[in-house]
Amino acid sequence: MGSLFDQLTAKVSNSNKKIVFPEGLDERILTAASQLSAAGVVTPILIGNQESIEKKAAANNIDIASCTIIDPQEYAEFDAMVEAFVERRKGKATEEDARKILLDENYFGTMLVYMNNADGLVSGAAHSTADTVRPALQIIKTKEGIKKTSGVFIMVRDDEKYVFADCAINITPDSQDLAEIAVESAQTARLFDVDPRVAMLSFSTKGSAKSPETERVVEALEIAKEKDSSLVIDGEFQFDAAFVPSVAAKKAPDSVLKGDANVFVFPSLEAGNIGYKIAQRLGGFEAVGPVLQGLNRPVNDLSRGCSADDVYKLAIITAAQAME
Repeated sequence: MGSLFDQLTAKVSNSNKKIVFPEGLDERILTAASQLSAAGVVTPILIGNQESIEKKAAANNIDIASCTIIDPQEYAEFDAMVEAFVERRKGKATEEDARKILLDENYFGTMLVYMNNADGLVSGAAHSTADTVRPALQIIKTKEGIKKTSGVFIMVRDDEKYVFADCAINITPDSQDLAEIAVESAQTARLFDVDPRVAMLSFSTKGSAKSPETERVVEALEIAKEKDSSLVIDGEFQFDAAFVPSVAAKKAPDSVLKGDANVFVFPSLEAGNIGYKIAQRLGGFEAVGPVLQGLNRPVNDLSRGCSADDVYKLAIITAAQAME
């Protein structure tokens, strides 16, 4: 696990990427921000009342002297931000609405990223996924050609690295969604120095079962190939046929993957969420993420049960995404 973050840390060090932390009063956020600043890895921006944040840090012996603190109520460019927000929402928010909405730390922080005053955002230590992701979808929005954002976990055990998707966002993705998830997950894999070999998972291998669920995966495979003809991808596969060469030789002998996939696209959030937790709890893998993908600018969501170390790592990942 150390080597993965050693590589990412080396990549982002001295890049001066500015990462916004809307939850400036959370002790875990303060601890991670202090460590990130001291290491020179990223430049943390804490959102909230400056006096309150400084008192909280002092009470916990956390040095945040090198961190930037921005209070939405004292922000010199607040009027310009309001104007930009109203324009971005195009008739869905009045100026009065915007002034109220932008006092919310997540919306304010997301606007800092949108207006190029920061490079990425990390939130969720004290907020729900919806509270973190909604501002990003409304303001930063998804990349051209991408309808939905999705969430991957990087599964790490010793020198093994795999990408599991979507384990965080889309409950029942359709074939177009699955294709987007496959292409975006391959790009995310490259960020972690994984040469992507993508398997579209199902309960069927190459037509061994027929149902609307399997046909959805088969259709997604063809769409993904059209989106990126260079992608090494195949399906539909049961997990063993995608991962075990001896099983692949029997079930899918002509597959380009040969049982050597490293990016696994699950057919539903139910399957993906269960799958990564089994690998984590029974297989001894560390689950890094979820790492959100498909947005124009990086925004990532912490678990409310996160540690300061989790915050630190996700900030590094966010900075690395900002360099792409």
